[in-house]
Amino acid sequence: MTTETTTPPVPLRLRTPPGVYEPQHDTALLADALRREGIRPGADVLDMGTGSGALALEAARLGARVTAVDISWRAVLTARLNTWGFRQRVSVHHGDLTAAVRHRSFDLVISNPPYVPSPGRWPPRGAARAWDAGQDGRALLDRVCAEAPEVLRPAGALLLVHSGLCGVEDTLTRLRGAGLSAGVTDRTSVPFGPVLRSRLAWLRRRGLPAVGLREELVVIRATKE
Repeated sequence: MTTETTTPPVPLRLRTPPGVYEPQHDTALLADALRREGIRPGADVLDMGTGSGALALEAARLGARVTAVDISWRAVLTARLNTWGFRQRVSVHHGDLTAAVRHRSFDLVISNPPYVPSPGRWPPRGAARAWDAGQDGRALLDRVCAEAPEVLRPAGALLLVHSGLCGVEDTLTRLRGAGLSAGVTDRTSVPFGPVLRSRLAWLRRRGLPAVGLREELVVIRATKE
């Protein structure tokens, strides 16, 4: 069953300095899915690409043992400050997706990776690393689809949020190809933000949907048998 929602951004007063992704509609959508997951106390949760730590905080408040990773040192330090400030125990590590937790396994993996299609042919630098993800928006998504199954325990689940501009069916196909059962659980439509509005001409040349200046966000849930 797919849930349609108009959830506003996560109402947490988090530190989000320049270069760290500020919680937005996608964060709130994934947080809603996380709360419905019925996390048991002590469950091991991995937040891949934690940014400000918003989702890691939510999982910790639900009683999970949370590990968070990010490739940005600024994000790592920000997430540590935020989790300390909200008095939640979250282990925050610097690393590239699962590299920092290669020999561990988890009951639940959550991820809100960069997914905005970008005209640039080179890896983004500076603040854009928090959202730009190559010309098809899948530079990180495809890696999440490949790496998350490797750290999931049997019966474990992945919750992943991204834009419909990146190809929802591509994500489902990759996850199923990795041996997971996958489907869309949540959808919402949000206005284009400043970055997408600045790329309208390029998006249209690429044939990506830009009618109405809105994008669809989806949460995909995938489980390991």
